[in-house]
Amino acid sequence: MNEETGTTLAFTKMHGAGNDYVYVDGRGPNARLDWPSLTVAIGDRHFGVGSDGVILALESETADLRMKMFNADGSEGKMCGNGIRCLTAFAVDLGIVAADQTPISVETASGVLSVTPIWRDGRMVRARVDMGEPQFSASEVPFNVPGQPKLDDYPLAVGGSNFAVTGVSMGNPHAVAVVDQPVADIDLARLGPLVEHDARFPEGVNFGIVNVVSPNEVNLRVWERGSGLTMACGTGACAAVVATHLKGLTGDAVTVNLPGGQLDIEWSGRGPVIMEGAIEKVFEGEWPL
Repeated sequence: MNEETGTTLAFTKMHGAGNDYVYVDGRGPNARLDWPSLTVAIGDRHFGVGSDGVILALESETADLRMKMFNADGSEGKMCGNGIRCLTAFAVDLGIVAADQTPISVETASGVLSVTPIWRDGRMVRARVDMGEPQFSASEVPFNVPGQPKLDDYPLAVGGSNFAVTGVSMGNPHAVAVVDQPVADIDLARLGPLVEHDARFPEGVNFGIVNVVSPNEVNLRVWERGSGLTMACGTGACAAVVATHLKGLTGDAVTVNLPGGQLDIEWSGRGPVIMEGAIEKVFEGEWPL
């Protein structure tokens, strides 16, 4: 408790495949807090709770639940695939949505998405998310390459390395590169920021590097816009499967191996992408205000 104000902020830390966020009831007085600054402080892995960001549970006028998310650097994000699964379980605990409701509609900055909980022994352990249809046009990703309506196998040279990237929007921008070198051996901590802030991506970009193991399995690492290296990225997994499917390298159902775990992605080549993954509660606590 803060001795000066005597107030604290209740939170729950959760993760999906290692992609960890701090979840907070954003209703009432909490809605007026300085969330960009709080997110930076809370997310610090040495002096704070440690997380890839903060996600608020809010009531919605158009859906069952509203998600508001902040990246580790305090910037507001549009969508998080792992985050939306955990948020749904958190909102059930808060009573914003009923435990027996299915599916659950969630308003995000990228639109309303549908989440179907998967229960085991009275606990929500997984969820399937209708992530919406991927977008590819220059204005929708977005990217800025004159004369190119779509970004596919576009040569991108950064930091002494050369990639062929595909641009995909999953409600947030992604540049996906299929590589032969094992993704674990690529210095993504150095190259990721260079791609994220490349002038060709006016809103920044999430950068994913992919090894295709088989038509139904890929290995993926992602540098996330605003958060850096993360253990997993749900929208990144969707973008990776979409990009490899378009190239004829993967099929309609793909297991995506990420540093923090696995996500199951389904896409037939048209229509919405379906993502399924685990939900894990780490601990609950209070942050001094």
